[in-house]
Amino acid sequence: MRLWGAGAGLAVALLLPAVSVCAAEGDFGGVQTPAGVVTPAPDLAFGAFQRGYFATALKEAMARIAKNPHDGAAMALVGEIYAQGLAVNKDMAEAAKWDQLAARQGNREGSFGYGMALLTGNGVAKDREAARVQLEAAAEAGHPGALYNLGIMAVQGDGRTRDFTKAADYFRRAADAGDITALEALSALYRQGQGVPQDLDKAIALLKQAADARDASAAVQYAIALFNGEGVAKDEAGAARYFLLAATAGNPIAENRLARLYAAGRGLPKNAVEAARWHILARAAGIKDPWLDGILTGLTPAERAKVEDMLKRQLAF
Repeated sequence: MRLWGAGAGLAVALLLPAVSVCAAEGDFGGVQTPAGVVTPAPDLAFGAFQRGYFATALKEAMARIAKNPHDGAAMALVGEIYAQGLAVNKDMAEAAKWDQLAARQGNREGSFGYGMALLTGNGVAKDREAARVQLEAAAEAGHPGALYNLGIMAVQGDGRTRDFTKAADYFRRAADAGDITALEALSALYRQGQGVPQDLDKAIALLKQAADARDASAAVQYAIALFNGEGVAKDEAGAARYFLLAATAGNPIAENRLARLYAAGRGLPKNAVEAARWHILARAAGIKDPWLDGILTGLTPAERAKVEDMLKRQLAF
């Protein structure tokens, strides 16, 4: 998974979703059926990758490249295997090499991967302008992650100026292409009135859309809006549901807020055991809350044992 944090001017920390490796790109040949209909040949490399047989995926991808030195999709797959360290030692320089080769063949995943390497200096020398060229090539082919990161680059600007209007356009196109994180970024721009007219209702609606798609960060923000009645009707029970969604996904802020709701009986039945469970998880992630520490000290021995058992079962997964 290749992730890149976002930055200045946005109200939230933004992360790029996982690279999508799709077997749809490229000509994989076909077989002739008795009826004379050509059907696609089995894609052994991508099929193995999708099933988790990464060593086989690498072997089949390399065999494809040996047969066809212009197979950009196979090159991008090799890059992804090295980027994630799947059946091989993680090697970002090797990943960047294969992504660059794939990009030269017009493969959008290769352009995206190589662009991100250039942008972050991960495996290659950092070069922001060269990164932009690669990301624009991937964006032209509809890559949602490339569109999103171009939006982030527009927000960050060149050190002197920022182009929020361009950022909003990139985020909108990324969201239309399926990037859920872009909804959250676009929501932040509508909330602040940067690059788009300030519109709290629109901002909250975009957050809800992302939260309903199970984006944990968006779920936290939408839950806070529901709890406070900001841009949406106040609904403490609804806020609790979205905090639970995000907390279950491991979001520490959501764990803390959920613990407080359980402790206070707001939006949920009062439950000191549940409050303690979620507080311990949030505290382990670095979120301090002296008030909730007091809930822990007030537990009975039986309640403490129950909390410990719940945590053992939860952390076993």
